[in-house]
Amino acid sequence: MKAAQIFLNAAFLVLLAVGLSGRCEAAQRAFGFDNVAEIARKTAAEPFKAPQPVPDYLTDINYDDYRDIRFDTAQSLWRDGGRFQVQFIHPGLYYKNAVAINVIDGRGVQKVPFSTKMFNYGKNKFAEKIPADLGFAGFRLAYPFYKPAEYNHVIVFAGASYFRAVAKNEVFGLSARGLALDTGLPSGEEFPVFREFWLERPGRDARAARIYALLDSPSVAGAYEFLVQPGERTVIGVRLRLFERKRVRELGIAPLTSMFFFGEEKPRPVGEWRPEVHDSDGLAIASSSGEWIWRPLGNPQKLRTSYFEVENPRGFGLLQRDRDFHNYEDLETRHELRPNAWIVPSGSWGKGQVKLVEIPSQKEINDNIVAYWIPRALPAVGQPIELAYNISVQTPEPMDAAQGRAVATRLAAGDKDDAKRLVLDFESAKLKTLPADAPVKAVISVGPDGQLLQQTIVKNTVTGGWRVAFQVKAPKEKPLELRAYLQHNNKEVLTETWSYQLEP
Repeated sequence: MKAAQIFLNAAFLVLLAVGLSGRCEAAQRAFGFDNVAEIARKTAAEPFKAPQPVPDYLTDINYDDYRDIRFDTAQSLWRDGGRFQVQFIHPGLYYKNAVAINVIDGRGVQKVPFSTKMFNYGKNKFAEKIPADLGFAGFRLAYPFYKPAEYNHVIVFAGASYFRAVAKNEVFGLSARGLALDTGLPSGEEFPVFREFWLERPGRDARAARIYALLDSPSVAGAYEFLVQPGERTVIGVRLRLFERKRVRELGIAPLTSMFFFGEEKPRPVGEWRPEVHDSDGLAIASSSGEWIWRPLGNPQKLRTSYFEVENPRGFGLLQRDRDFHNYEDLETRHELRPNAWIVPSGSWGKGQVKLVEIPSQKEINDNIVAYWIPRALPAVGQPIELAYNISVQTPEPMDAAQGRAVATRLAAGDKDDAKRLVLDFESAKLKTLPADAPVKAVISVGPDGQLLQQTIVKNTVTGGWRVAFQVKAPKEKPLELRAYLQHNNKEVLTETWSYQLEP
């Protein structure tokens, strides 16, 4: 991969310009991405050292006790003016390691000192035992989405290399990560961590905030730059430079992590009152050829991995396509308000794969879905790996509204014991305009180990879309790959390509 090919595209440069508004030039000279990259290079040249764990009395507490530890928002960073504030997160429970946090401003770089006085510990009795240099688990960046004096959480960095964000009128759902290493492989996954952050103070009128981070793991160290622009779409410009200690089998770029417990595909679990429970319901991929691929998510019986060969992807992401409250009926979790996350590469990423990992889960608290990009070619170990991309956190889907979408996938028994029936609903504005006798055809592909037994397609007179039903004979011990899309007059493609893996 050439640095010129993978550096920054116009979209990222626009974000840079927004972030420069009102920023302190002295701070820029004092510290920046190249400084973090030099720290990462030196870190990778030394043996990996595991982060120091926090005391057991913090990690052994239960969820309610941890929630009783609250940050005092009156001590938020940058509360003296501007559109952004920072609130800190206390180590404990799931957050077993502390991170260093620094501020870049006109005075240069200063470490943010930890203090128990920043927190209210509620009924917990261990405040006096906490070390003075404990450090923070992470931080939340806040911004006034709705009222000038009301600061709402926009993005949260906490735990390993995880971060999650929302746009206006959304609630937190899926997460992103700095890097995914050997995820879903028998050898086991390696979890990199962000060890240190540098928060550049935005100008008073700035509408974007810049964050630097140092990533570390037994195999890789790296420098990251995040430029966060909140709004109707919250856009995060990401730039990274990685230094390998050793080569891993799968280097996962721009990983997204979400939850899928159950949906309309299969019957709900026994005793569950809600119709569906998921933060995302599909993986979308935009190829350089113009094809859109939609893979509905599932909660499989066994670990399931899928690879999609794509050269120079235009984008990929995990989406929450179903936005109807009545398909969730949960007033607390509000799954219909969970964000989509859409990855847009900067420059040409070349050949590679989008990998989807679906992990069996018996509880909705587990993030059991992971998706990321695996580059086909990497520089030699010792040479830096440089990439950039945007994460668009948004409610609208990234694809053109005229494109037909697969809005429902339902699975049932077929007419014969060894057959499965699938029922798909496609919808779009154009599909609604086509009369019931229009020459609309379903193009269905079945893997080499399966057999297409029967298919029908009809106009859905209730929704205005089109319904495809078909039966397949599947192998008993292998998964079966299925694909389908709608075609008009035997030439015009009306919809995205629905892609599905039928479990044995």
